[in-house]
Amino acid sequence: MSRVADVAVVGAGYVGLVTGASLARVGHRVTCVDKDRERVAGLQQGRMPVYEPGLEELVARGVGAGRLSFTEGFDAAVGGANVVFIAVDTPQGEGGAADLSNVSSVARSIGRALAESTRRARPLVVANKSTVPVGSGDYVSVLIREGADEVGGVHHPEEVRFGVASNPEFLREGSAVYDSLFPDRIVVGAEEAWVVDVMRELYGPVIEQSFPVEMDPRPRVTVPFVVTDLASAEMIKYAANAFLATKVSFINEISDLCELTGADVGSVATGIGLDGRIGPRFLNAGIGWGGSCLPKDVAALRSIAREYQHETRLLDATVAVNDRRRELVVSKLQRDLGTLDGKRVALLGLAFKPNTDDLREAPSLGIAAELCSLGALVVGYDPVAAKAAARRAPDLLVAFDPHEALEGAHAAVVVTEWSEVRNLDLRRVASLMQEPKLLIDGRNAIDPAAAREAGLLYRGFGHD
Repeated sequence: MSRVADVAVVGAGYVGLVTGASLARVGHRVTCVDKDRERVAGLQQGRMPVYEPGLEELVARGVGAGRLSFTEGFDAAVGGANVVFIAVDTPQGEGGAADLSNVSSVARSIGRALAESTRRARPLVVANKSTVPVGSGDYVSVLIREGADEVGGVHHPEEVRFGVASNPEFLREGSAVYDSLFPDRIVVGAEEAWVVDVMRELYGPVIEQSFPVEMDPRPRVTVPFVVTDLASAEMIKYAANAFLATKVSFINEISDLCELTGADVGSVATGIGLDGRIGPRFLNAGIGWGGSCLPKDVAALRSIAREYQHETRLLDATVAVNDRRRELVVSKLQRDLGTLDGKRVALLGLAFKPNTDDLREAPSLGIAAELCSLGALVVGYDPVAAKAAARRAPDLLVAFDPHEALEGAHAAVVVTEWSEVRNLDLRRVASLMQEPKLLIDGRNAIDPAAAREAGLLYRGFGHD
């Protein structure tokens, strides 16, 4: 097993917390730093700031083993680390560009901390986990130097020793713990060989799958360790998410054609997904993609292109197709209900995908807003995100039981394919609803024949 490293993770949000807990799980000593005092206090008491299956147990295990801790003390954590991860938020800014203010602040603080601890035995590796535009690795290096220079007179430039790596994350909300411990690949971009060597050693237990795992069904295969320059690593992150978004929009285009021609999009997706060049994942037709990654990363990539006066026609179309999916839900409701004024509509699932409480760019919020504007009474159910949705959408009534949401509804829309939604007793659903008992299956998650047999007027996407 690789040598145990002292790691600081700046940012104890979704990415930072999963990264830190996973590195502690494979044997490293990890300190997660966050400026949010309330978040740090909660984590010290075992309260998670996000909902993610398996994360609470992973954090508790790391804390219990003495390998994972949480602090507001930036300088001490960075000063004692061999590797520092920047894992702060880069929200979408004006024109779709990533807002790097959090990254900038952290980089300068790292520089100041380095300048004040010049007796380091080894140079520091600063690994950027935050999703940043191409070229940000060099930008981070400049900011670290600027931060060091702010200390003034304490150091000689050559004494501030560090190297920057780009180490993008590929975590799927709802399975982030698994993705962190059993990744498809680890990508490291750096300009200096020693930085790559440090990162390879840090990830050694994950690459070799040498850490002990209880009841893990996955075959132990070596994880690919992809080494690139900084710019290529940054582009890999954006390109991966843009491709996935394009794949979803593609199958939704095909879905519309299937409805027009009488073909079944499920059969089509299965048929093309068996082609090894295409693969079956992200070929689920419905109301499109949302969340914190795909919309933001596609927007950022398009923004980067505009800086170079380059047109991204395919990505532009990808976004346009996805935006249209929400409108289709409303159109399908109007087709069978006529006017929506005074009609009760239940939205089943509010988070952008199952097994998360994330409402960023969630289709449910846009659909709810449009329906409310048309006079509908909208009631939303979600097993995890209902309270957060109520804060985000004041016109949306929230229910904490799906049957409560369905009571008296003229129509229901499957927005998020939670198991609690997939496994509803359809006869009971029909008994609770008012005519025409319309079910719009936005995720093609319900068996059409079973729904119709139960007495529901079923409408899916891409099939009869």
